[in-house]
Amino acid sequence: KVATPPSPVAAAFRHIQWDPLSSLRLTPQETALLRMAETNPIEYTLGDARDATMYVRVLLKLLAEASFNVSGHVARISEQCSENRALDALDADPLGVVTHYAIAKLHTILTTLSSPWAAENGVSIGNVFYAGFEGDLIEQWKSLLRLISKGKGDSHAQRSAALCLAQILLAACPSQRRSHTTVATSRVPSYASAIEPLEALTAWVISQLKSSNTVTVGTTVPAIMTLMSATEGRQIFAASGGIKYLSRQLRQRGKKQSSSSQSSLGAEQRANSSVQQLYELAFCLWCLTYELNNFSDVRADFARDGLPVMALVELVSSAPREKVVRVALTALRNLAICSADIHPEPDSPRIDCKVFLGEMIACGLIKAITMLRERQFTDPDIVDDIESLHMLLAENF
Repeated sequence: KVATPPSPVAAAFRHIQWDPLSSLRLTPQETALLRMAETNPIEYTLGDARDATMYVRVLLKLLAEASFNVSGHVARISEQCSENRALDALDADPLGVVTHYAIAKLHTILTTLSSPWAAENGVSIGNVFYAGFEGDLIEQWKSLLRLISKGKGDSHAQRSAALCLAQILLAACPSQRRSHTTVATSRVPSYASAIEPLEALTAWVISQLKSSNTVTVGTTVPAIMTLMSATEGRQIFAASGGIKYLSRQLRQRGKKQSSSSQSSLGAEQRANSSVQQLYELAFCLWCLTYELNNFSDVRADFARDGLPVMALVELVSSAPREKVVRVALTALRNLAICSADIHPEPDSPRIDCKVFLGEMIACGLIKAITMLRERQFTDPDIVDDIESLHMLLAENF
């Protein structure tokens, strides 16, 4: 499960007064529904299909109306606030707090709808966020995309909204329907209605990945990790040039990590955060290697400029943490055994494991693997990957 930290102004949520916030244009019925949801467990609201659908539409309406009028005060708060400071933020920027409130509630709803309780009670993301006989995505999803695209400066809102949208869209992917037991009363979401939103979310993710700013890149990570769990998400991400931009990020982050390894104790927390982001980006690139045998375009992207292999070999060589080494080794192993037999290249030269093994040898992976073989690892999967790569590289040297 992909987690995202709580809003820095979460302590102010219970103090929001809806009646004075006329710019939100809430009807008396909508205000009553917000108050009812506050006083009851979330399962109570979600247990009634009509209430659940109305509630998420009201929350998405809050986002649509509030995001136009935020002052930016809340966006500048990066650390968790005390209740007093959160109340000051509520006075200074009430709609900024409302934006965070709506996203937090949507995140709670999506987490609950993905839980065993939801499966037992016949409710799902498909029931709540997809409507009508065709099971089309509700139009209000656009308020999430607008917040992601226009909410510059509020990294928490962008990160959490992108994660929520990714979770909503993932529910429509056919590959996800087979992996979850479909409840008889659940509506089957229309994947056709989710394709364009998936492409729009992916386009935003790619635009953020072009940045060299760690915070900017961090806004995308929970959403990418969510999209990587579905083959449809991986395909759209790869088709949008995602492999190249992930590889660039890994090289940039890896070099920064190496140069800051002798940092002071005060920078230790930042270093840990940087390693975590390195791991998450490497994890996403590893997920994409599971499409190598299915799509010639994915193999071509992994072979382009030698960048992905170079990024992964550098991660293995610098060995920032065991978990980073693990995903980098597994990705390299997938590249080293991939085949073009099932889905060959239509016109261009054949790209398969031999191409990638040649790149690995050119990047110095043999030396890195030799050094890793002398180390003690607690994870048997790492040892297995090291031995497999050692054998494959020796056979192709």
